[in-house]
Amino acid sequence: MEILDFQPITPTAHPYLVDVGAAVTHGDDTKIRHGARKSHTAGGRQWGSGTRVDLDTERDSVPIMADWDIRPATATDIEPIAELRAVVMRPDLERLGRYDEHRVRQRFRDGFDAAHTWVIEVNAEFAGCVALRPAEDAHWLEHFYLAPRFQGTGIGSGVLSDLLERRDGTGVRVVRLNVLQGSPARRLYERHGFGVEREDAVDVFMVRAGRTSADAV
Repeated sequence: MEILDFQPITPTAHPYLVDVGAAVTHGDDTKIRHGARKSHTAGGRQWGSGTRVDLDTERDSVPIMADWDIRPATATDIEPIAELRAVVMRPDLERLGRYDEHRVRQRFRDGFDAAHTWVIEVNAEFAGCVALRPAEDAHWLEHFYLAPRFQGTGIGSGVLSDLLERRDGTGVRVVRLNVLQGSPARRLYERHGFGVEREDAVDVFMVRAGRTSADAV
């Protein structure tokens, strides 16, 4: 398994963003690369068609036409992801009057499960994460974060599409999530078939029923 040697990070050095959350069974330790519209297989399963992403070369010197990869998370990823979560969620939590700099990090640490979490990389750089937690009658999409510099490139949509396609091929196809009220991430989920199940003053709970083979005919 390839393990990146993450150094201590700060919001200044790594300005991260975007909360969602999801988990996938790793199957094996293969790193999955998406680019040039090629198919990729891991754990005996094929991960969609892949996506090559155009990035602005003047934005933090990210090379144009970068590929995104996804690999299993490890215990060494806890702190980078916790820091990412704090930066990503801060604007919405402050707007809702619920931001606590310790709690926003510790809540992730307490619930972290490497077996159902993946790290997103662009050119070997930590770019985000996603988790998909299995429950009795559904999977919960959680901790879906993407660094601001990589937002708007199609990476988030590509990761989510692959994740949902994999779930559609299993017996449990229902995926649920919750997103903070007023979060722009809600539009991404709606584009991928999620609808509102219920909501309160803080959270919007959404659900998506996956497609069966009959639906595709």
